[in-house]
Amino acid sequence: MGPSLKGKVCLVTGAARGIGKGIALQLGEAGATVYITGRTEKNLKECAAEIKARGGNPVIVQMDHGNDADVENLFAKIKAEQSGKLDVLVNNAYAGVDMIFKNTGKKFYETDPAQTWDCINGVGLRGHYICTTLASRIMVERQEGLIVNVSSIGGLRYLFNVAYGIGKAGCDRMAADCAMELKKKNVTMVSLWPGPVQTEYITENVMEDKDSKNPMKKAFEEGESIEFSGKAIANLAADPDVIKKTGRILQTVDLAHEYGFKDTDNGMPMDFRLVKNLLRHAGYTGLAAWVPEFFKVPLLFVHYGSYKF
Repeated sequence: MGPSLKGKVCLVTGAARGIGKGIALQLGEAGATVYITGRTEKNLKECAAEIKARGGNPVIVQMDHGNDADVENLFAKIKAEQSGKLDVLVNNAYAGVDMIFKNTGKKFYETDPAQTWDCINGVGLRGHYICTTLASRIMVERQEGLIVNVSSIGGLRYLFNVAYGIGKAGCDRMAADCAMELKKKNVTMVSLWPGPVQTEYITENVMEDKDSKNPMKKAFEEGESIEFSGKAIANLAADPDVIKKTGRILQTVDLAHEYGFKDTDNGMPMDFRLVKNLLRHAGYTGLAAWVPEFFKVPLLFVHYGSYKF
């Protein structure tokens, strides 16, 4: 039996496909009213139909998160329609995936700087900050709420490209600093790190491409479904003590162990903090076979792996 979010009002940005869709599905399945945003009406309608089939109440908002007026209208709509209530904001809208994969292997100085930055961090980092600000104005008034930035380990160590890492590090720092100013108002903000996620884009362009030389292909094969992050957020939203986690970076696999949920296939995605898995992916399969399952890299060591000092 999963968590119940009946009576909760949630907003998932960029919910037409990928992780955003998976999160919206899980929040809807838990009984919440879920506002879903995106640019493609067809995909939004498909997501809404599935949310409804699972017992949730979807509200489609077709919009562009790169347009500030659209974003302001979104929050005004929620405030008016829900009598000033917004319980959960998930900052997931992101426009940089195609840009990242089309420029794989290129150095930052080999790409157009303004185009790369704006594409990856405009709807991403900048958009998350604007949404967080507008959502906080609603939540602070009621002294209740949860804000989640969908981030990644790219905020800690180099991943994909320079602009991506800067954006994800900014998302993590945003969650930490906003949490400092929101905590006394009982509003929680965290940064969520999924592992490799088998999104539609990854499945089509990496996993099903036999000629793909993407070094992350092997990791994606043992990755999470698009709904695993949704299960993590649904449990966070239902946790009466979630404020104790405010300001932190939370990993989906760690939350699965804490709250006792599994992925949609009833399995557990690969945990990259397990020493056994790290050795196996480094090619030391023989040694990995001898390492016990409970040997895990402490989070303190993960922090020191950021090579920032």
